[in-house]
Amino acid sequence: MAGVITRGSLPKLLWPGLNQIWGAAYNEYISEWKDVFEINMSDKAYEEDVGLVGMGLAPQKPEGQAIQYDTMKQNYVSRYTNLAYALGFVITREELADCLYPKFGTDRSKALAFSMHQTKENIGANVLNRAFDTEYTGGDGVTLLNSSHPTDGGTLSNTLSAAADLSEAALETACIDIANFRDNRNNRIAIRPSKLIVPVNVMFDAERILKNPFQPDTAERNINSLYQMGMIPEGYRVNHYLSDSDAWFIMTDCPNGLRYFEREAPRFEDDNDFDTKNAKFSAYERYSFGWTDWRGIYGSPGA
Repeated sequence: MAGVITRGSLPKLLWPGLNQIWGAAYNEYISEWKDVFEINMSDKAYEEDVGLVGMGLAPQKPEGQAIQYDTMKQNYVSRYTNLAYALGFVITREELADCLYPKFGTDRSKALAFSMHQTKENIGANVLNRAFDTEYTGGDGVTLLNSSHPTDGGTLSNTLSAAADLSEAALETACIDIANFRDNRNNRIAIRPSKLIVPVNVMFDAERILKNPFQPDTAERNINSLYQMGMIPEGYRVNHYLSDSDAWFIMTDCPNGLRYFEREAPRFEDDNDFDTKNAKFSAYERYSFGWTDWRGIYGSPGA
């Protein structure tokens, strides 16, 4: 039976002389998905965010002529379906009774908590890992990072026109593109970069680029405009769960961008089975990750 821990599963716990057990759980990074997603609570099976197409520019009104009237309409719908994630283990009564090291029993619970945390980090990071994957599209029908997000009468982009590795020049281009973001009626909107999200492989590049008052890797003492202008005010964060070693992402201050909904908080429970006398332990939580407004992020898959 899968998930049942018997005396044969950990035979060394039945013999004297054991000093330590290891490998069930390790130290973890502080929750990194929180650097990417806006946290929301949910009380339904799913949540929906409905976009709105506003009004265009006001035309000149000729003297004595009637005012022109514009309209507003519904835009795409983003749905967040709250899914349940659960894991557990079972220990036979005999294993519990014969184990000579009950102090190590807590390691099993730590291992369960470790697995649940790792699951959430991977699911959250997958929103970025799949940001260019055409198998995963948002409410507007295209990928999260795309050069052709449909708008009312055109398209907009939240990625470089030519994919590039992280560099001072690439970040400057990204900041310019973000400053040129428009709404769905092509009106200019004030959206600014907030933080840079990078994988482990480029964290040293991010440090050199964002924390150097002068241009990195140059003999001249030209100023680093990104640093001097505070273009990315929250600096950078390393996400250890990103699968692409040279992809990078800029989170913006756009409201309703990348969102997380918590339907049920993590819950750890234990019980006993009457027939087998086995002890059961489980962890359960329910949540969803996704995005509503793609303007909440800008990124590149790397060169």
